[in-house]
Amino acid sequence: MDHSYEELRSAALDVLAGRVRTFYPPNQYRHLQNGISDVLQSWGRPDPIYNTKLSSHDSELFLELFWDLFRQGIITLGADDANPEFPFFRVTSFGKKLLAGDNPYFFHDLSSYEKVIADTIPSIDDITLIYLKEAMQAFMSGCLLSSSVMLGVATEHTFLTLLEVVIANPTYGALFSSVSKERSILPKLNKFKKILDANIKILPSNAKEDLDTNFSGIVSMIRNFRNESGHPSGKIISREQTYILLQLFIPCCKKMYQLMDVFK
Repeated sequence: MDHSYEELRSAALDVLAGRVRTFYPPNQYRHLQNGISDVLQSWGRPDPIYNTKLSSHDSELFLELFWDLFRQGIITLGADDANPEFPFFRVTSFGKKLLAGDNPYFFHDLSSYEKVIADTIPSIDDITLIYLKEAMQAFMSGCLLSSSVMLGVATEHTFLTLLEVVIANPTYGALFSSVSKERSILPKLNKFKKILDANIKILPSNAKEDLDTNFSGIVSMIRNFRNESGHPSGKIISREQTYILLQLFIPCCKKMYQLMDVFK
């Protein structure tokens, strides 16, 4: 039976994370391939099945998957000093953190990132989602600077959408109207937050909760990384930093949508 790329990837992550038992330890190309086959064959069965083989279709997909995992920094070549080259491999420190999956905003590919966002922010704007998908695709391709820039664009778009909603509010719009007169995004953010802090009593308790952390702090962090990545400073952002930013965007965006609900 042939399987999809997503099914093979799901099985591979289960094997690499140690969530399922396999006959051989996943430290060689062929061992991982066989382990994935065992997992796929055992789905829906009470006991594991060992020594199964992938179909020719699945074997070709696995070849793509293996090098995708390598390119994404989840695995690296060489098991140890005695076996430093392909076909041996090991899970990287970044891969171990990702595979632990103990973060509420855990994701490992584009579809899982989209799902987390859709579950957390069901009404997210389609344009924002385009930039987020681009950021995730760039991350998976190893284009970390591009990923951080796209995250910055998604953050700016969300904030400007929030600002439009607030200024259109018949009760509080005039209070925030001066924000739109600022020429660039960072002064707009700072002025908006200053006015909001001075009138914090207008917000319900759920919108006040973690406001500084999820709005001001995270937006500033993403803005800083976008500026450093979008200008020729020579500073390189790490894969771990980019992954954290992809995670942090979600509660940040959720908070801004909570504020939109208040002012609609």
